[in-house]
Formats: sequence, C-alpha cells, structure tokens
Amino acid sequence: MTIPLMYYPLSSQNHRVQKFDVPGDEYPKQYTLENLPTATEMDEIIWAAYRQIFNEQQMIAAHRQVALESQLRNGQITMKDFIQGLLLSESFRRLIYDSNSNYRCVELCIQRVLGRPVYNNQEKLAWSIVLATKGLQGFVNDLLNSEEYDKYFGYNFVPYQRCRILPQRTQGELPFARMARYDSYYLEQLYQTGQLRKFYPGMLDSSARAYRKALSFVGILSVAVLLVTLILVLSPK
Repeated sequence: MTIPLMYYPLSSQNHRVQKFDVPGDEYPKQYTLENLPTATEMDEIIWAAYRQIFNEQQMIAAHRQVALESQLRNGQITMKDFIQGLLLSESFRRLIYDSNSNYRCVELCIQRVLGRPVYNNQEKLAWSIVLATKGLQGFVNDLLNSEEYDKYFGYNFVPYQRCRILPQRTQGELPFARMARYDSYYLEQLYQTGQLRKFYPGMLDSSARAYRKALSFVGILSVAVLLVTLILVLSPK
C-alpha cells in the first residue's frame, strides 16, 4: 500500500492574488498544440518543452528524444505524454535524479513541471516521501496527474513559469534558470563597460596559425634528429 501525499498548508497567499502583470520579459509565452501548429511552430513548441524540462544549461543534442518528438509531430501522443517522456528519460534521470538529493530533485521538478517554486519545506518533505516510496516514475506520474497541473497546463500546453506579481512589488518572480542575455542591447552594454572588445576588419588572431607552424617544425626536427641518429648508429666504423 503506497503512502498518500502528506497534507501541507500553503504558507503564501500569493497564489490567490489576481495578477497585475503586463506583457514583457516577466510574462511567459505559452506554447500549445490546440491551434494545430505548423512544422515550424512545432519546432518551437518542442524546443520550449526541452528548455522548460532540461533548462538551457543542459540542452545538448545527446539529450534529444527523437522517438518522442516523432510521435508528438504525428499526433500519437499529447504534450503531457511528451513531458512525461522527457522526465523519465535517461538524460533527466542522470542529470537531476541521480545527481541531487530527494529534496533538491523535488524542488527542481516542481519548478519545471508545475511552473512555481515550492511553497515551504513541508511541501518539499511531502513530495520527497512520494519520491522515496514510489520512485521517479511514480513521483512524475503523481505530479502530472495532479489537479494543479491539469488546471494550468492540461494535455496540450507546455509547462511554463507562472507569473505571480503582487501589487506592492515592483518586480515579479525572476526565472528559475537565469542565463546571460546577448541580444544587441546587452551586447552594447558589454562593449561599453569593456567586458567585450569589438574586432574590426583586418584584426586577425594569428596565434593559432603560429602554434600550428611551431608544432609542424618540432615534428620535422624530431624526425630529422631520429634519422641522423640511426645513420650514425648503423654506419660502419
């Protein structure tokens, strides 16, 4: 008999406050399969799912689930099934489940699956018990089948960080995974502060070419020394 999810009170009233946000960096874009996306739009949706579950720091080609992508494109599975496949993949198990404690794993999964931080340590403990008793697969199934996930994402929406902004706060919640931005505005800021230098036409770095020449010279010199040594050793005295 499995242990039911332990009750935990919500320590914050923030989730009940009507949002006062405006579109922008703090308002996430929602990706869904409801509008029959085109092939290009499907690529963006799949990329958004990878970015949400793995985060941009862990996005490499080796973590792609090609079979799941094909099934999603052909309409054989829903977005919820695709998210479940990513969470149960060997890459996610190795990067998140095997590399962290149960508490940290629960914290990361709630952020990426439910789109919010944990409310308190009691919630973290409750889900850690589920993870310890049911394993990763049972824990993932309970998260995806929870009332909260069905309410906000359902079967067709990619999970996203839900904005929760209080009237007395000037800034909403920051993204869970904070990456440096390198669009034209931020690049110009880096140039002005001297953190980056602009390379103009004609300014070429020849150090790599010089290094290759030095390696070639050393190799040729070594072969020449070896030949001379063999000649001296084998020559009749």
